[in-house]
Amino acid sequence: MAQWSEDLISVESARTLDGLFLQRVRRSGEALAYRSYDRAEENWQDLTWEQIAEQVARWQNALAGEGLHPGDRVALVLRNSPEWVMFDQAALGLGLVVVPLYTDDRPDNIAYILEDAAVKLILVQDMGRWKRLAPVVTGNQTLKRVLVLESAKGVESLIRSDARIRQVGSWLPERGGELRQRQGDPHSLASIVYTSGTTGRPKGVMLSHYNMLAVAHAALTTLDCYQEDIFLSFLPLSHTLERTAGYYLPIMTGSAVCYARSVAQLAQDLQILRPTVLIAVPRIFEKVYGRLKDQMSRKPMIARALFELAIKVGWGRFLRQQARAGWQPSQLLWPLLRRLVASKLSSRLGGRLRVAVSGGAPLSPAIAKVFIGLDIPIVQGYGLTETSPVISVNPLQDNDPASVGIPLRGIEVKIGQDDELLVRSPGVMMGYWNNHAATTQMIDSDGWLHTGDQARIENRHIYITGRIKDILVLSNGEKVPPADMELAIALDPLFEQVMVVGEGRPFLTALVVLNADFWPGLAQDCGLDPMQPESLENSRLKGRVLNRIKDALQDFPGFAKIRRAVLLLEPWTIDNGLLTPTLKTKRDRVLGRYAAEVDAMYQAGPAAGDRR
Repeated sequence: MAQWSEDLISVESARTLDGLFLQRVRRSGEALAYRSYDRAEENWQDLTWEQIAEQVARWQNALAGEGLHPGDRVALVLRNSPEWVMFDQAALGLGLVVVPLYTDDRPDNIAYILEDAAVKLILVQDMGRWKRLAPVVTGNQTLKRVLVLESAKGVESLIRSDARIRQVGSWLPERGGELRQRQGDPHSLASIVYTSGTTGRPKGVMLSHYNMLAVAHAALTTLDCYQEDIFLSFLPLSHTLERTAGYYLPIMTGSAVCYARSVAQLAQDLQILRPTVLIAVPRIFEKVYGRLKDQMSRKPMIARALFELAIKVGWGRFLRQQARAGWQPSQLLWPLLRRLVASKLSSRLGGRLRVAVSGGAPLSPAIAKVFIGLDIPIVQGYGLTETSPVISVNPLQDNDPASVGIPLRGIEVKIGQDDELLVRSPGVMMGYWNNHAATTQMIDSDGWLHTGDQARIENRHIYITGRIKDILVLSNGEKVPPADMELAIALDPLFEQVMVVGEGRPFLTALVVLNADFWPGLAQDCGLDPMQPESLENSRLKGRVLNRIKDALQDFPGFAKIRRAVLLLEPWTIDNGLLTPTLKTKRDRVLGRYAAEVDAMYQAGPAAGDRR
């Protein structure tokens, strides 16, 4: 690996996140920093660190003219792009607090966050997004400036009708001069990151400059990164995993970042950009796995057998490299299997992938085995927004895909009451914004953060075994409170009992027991015989049920959507072992009884017309 070279910036040298950027500009000014697709020019464009710095200075000058003061909050609703970095670095360099927002979040949720954080300025991608947001922020007296990045027809009339709106192209000065330098406090508030929320409104996680710097640097003691690395960025930068590991960490190492055009175009972008480092949620790997499985099902038996053999031999080779198994004669076949099978998957991912990190939700060990068996070095990590976010990750040389890795350097973990995983880390948040009660519930008086996850620790590796609170984590990392959803659905008298399903899955489904009094009428309305069991499988009937469930969940976030349902008539009772004596649903028992039906829902995929 003579071609790989390190140039790490220490936490002490950087001091703050804007200080980190300044250090990188000085060290690597002419090197490639970012590559992104220009939709207007229809080509990929490169920016060096010096070029980015020039643009950051322009943003700083413009922001400085807005009457903002250190500690004021500014927000952005923007796709991953160099402009995200420019705005973030300009704001941090002025001592402002950045509030990142998801581009696909519901307007009312964004409105709540803007109000709760008392945001004074917001940057939005385009007029379309602002038009959707404007009606729900009409009463907001704190928001003084709205910046629209992309120009469009009609923007002038909107500017005339709302004095807060500015189009970025005309708002930015032609030149910015020198970047502002400051001696900021590393422990001052850098960002408020709102969690998707498990119950009630989202909570604002307060992260300092030091929180994110310390975690990024600690991650580099477990996984090496180099100046020559190319990161592919497609997880939203509003997601703390992407922000810390896919944005600040590459600045620390001097690596380049390429912004994918979209998840839909990810397969093409992998071929074009050929990354060496990939950070993703399990859903991405599930999609690739699903396509592989589908393609294999249509191939001749000999091709399927060769594919399975490659995984088996490759997995044995991996275990031997990890010193967990000995050499087997079948490994003599690996050079041939790599050329015939494994190399094809590698080329789909660009052909240069050095490490793929999966985080945000549990990765299926079966899927991990396929990728690792086909020579894709995938490692699983674990963390929370409240820990900036990484707690642990598997090293390449000590990789157990069934675990979430070993704690990063400087991070303490222990098992508490009810097998709960407790963490003390330089990345532990400053607290929840405007919510001291929630902060004290999360972090005890000795500084231990209570993760809510049950775990065991063996040979330094952390294995997540369950959850203290009954929260579903989808394979894309979204957290869903099933009890709240079930309560809302059960308010409809058609539904006697309901259980939301989705742990580790790509989307939500439900097991629904219909009210026996309402079932005959519903069946007849759909032209069905209520006495025939097959009537419950009728597609028209299921469509009507899903529409009623949708109505019941209209006040929940967009990702909290039931996409398929199994309809049942037999109620869950104490007698059949599906309810406790206090009439609580035994989730594991219900899932066990209807395991085949649940699997069938996911094998079928989302409902027609409802694909992501």
